[in-house]
Amino acid sequence: MVALEDLQSTVGRVAEQVGSSVVGIGHRWAVGSGVVVASGKVLTNAHNLRRDEVTVTFNDGRTATAKAAGVDVDGDLAVLEVDTGSAPAIAWDGTTNGTGIGLPVFALSNPGGRGLRVTFGLVSGTERSFTGPRGRRITGSLEHTAPLLPGSSGGPTVDSEGRFLGLNTNRLGEGFYLAIPADAELKGRVDGLGSGESPGHPRLGIGIAPSEVAKGLRRAVGLPETDGLLVRQVEEGGPAATAGVQEGDLIVEAGERSLAEAEDLYEVLGGAAVGDDIMLKLLRGAEERSVTVTLAGG
Repeated sequence: MVALEDLQSTVGRVAEQVGSSVVGIGHRWAVGSGVVVASGKVLTNAHNLRRDEVTVTFNDGRTATAKAAGVDVDGDLAVLEVDTGSAPAIAWDGTTNGTGIGLPVFALSNPGGRGLRVTFGLVSGTERSFTGPRGRRITGSLEHTAPLLPGSSGGPTVDSEGRFLGLNTNRLGEGFYLAIPADAELKGRVDGLGSGESPGHPRLGIGIAPSEVAKGLRRAVGLPETDGLLVRQVEEGGPAATAGVQEGDLIVEAGERSLAEAEDLYEVLGGAAVGDDIMLKLLRGAEERSVTVTLAGG
């Protein structure tokens, strides 16, 4: 009983310390959570935004219209500009020392402004990765077991002292959740987004299908099965289109690296910069081609 009473006391203390910093994002069916990180600034996930403006609901019930100051879709981060009023910024020093497996943690959320939730769990893993909204891998994430309702992404995970440990972002099936660590790197990225510095990641301007899909389609039309990424969409006027890439092409190499899965391509792009040229080896049917694409930002 003493342990339960201690946990109850800690949950109450965390709710009091951090709850006023946690906000609801959106309304009706498109909802999420967020956290005040500075006066006039709210951090949330990019996937919580459906348009340039969004409703923010504070813990005291006040609502305000927010605009995106900076968005990193690949990193699933967004900083909103909004009148935060008396809502305090979460305590955040950019350090996550001691955040190891077994650490007790508390996840806070306010799904769409429907009320503060605080749940308890343990860190179950570190340095986890998952796929972001546009297919890039987000690495270094914190895995925990504090239960989260739909609409909780964008809320904070904290320790028993209310220290900001991570931004809840992804659900791993039943009972496990991933949070982007609130370390110095994230703090720097958030500061940049808050200043309007949306990052320009190198991109080809294509949509791709995984290797197994490409193999199945090639098999269905009597072509040899080959590892590669199927181009299912080409942005009109984009870098790949300008270089001659077409829908239905199979990209088998990028920058002299063989492509077996989407992550291979993203690693090549991650080592490049906007404006760099990258050589792609393609199969168009049974015909092999090579094109040079000048990477754009976005």
